Amino acid sequence: MIPWATFTDPEVAHVGLNETEATAKKTPFEITRYALGQLDRAIVDDTTSGFIKILTPPGQDRILGVTIVGEHAADLLVEFVLAMKHGIGLKGIFGAVHSYPTLAEANKYAAGEWRRRHAPTRVLALAERYLAWRRGS
Repeated sequence: MIPWATFTDPEVAHVGLNETEATAKKTPFEITRYALGQLDRAIVDDTTSGFIKILTPPGQDRILGVTIVGEHAADLLVEFVLAMKHGIGLKGIFGAVHSYPTLAEANKYAAGEWRRRHAPTRVLALAERYLAWRRGS
């Protein structure tokens, strides 16, 4: 879990496994991506190129590896390094309060992308039917 960064334009930072390493180790994974072009701070600073890519085991929020390409990628990576070292998953990052508008919000939004894809659809459908019944719809 040693992070590395290449200070080019844009910066590239990485920690943990990438797809090639995970495939070679026969570690099953899924990828979550977040484009920095969607981030308010990146839009204001005109630094919208780049992304965050997170590898997790299928259906789990445990972080196997992260690659960030973009403005201040090395700085953004620190939150993921800390999460991996202390066993904090994407749910923990998503639940953390981030200042607005900052580039660090990208980490939360990336975790939110994972969360959206893993929302408990059956429970949500049941809650929707219950609330409709309560409203008399």
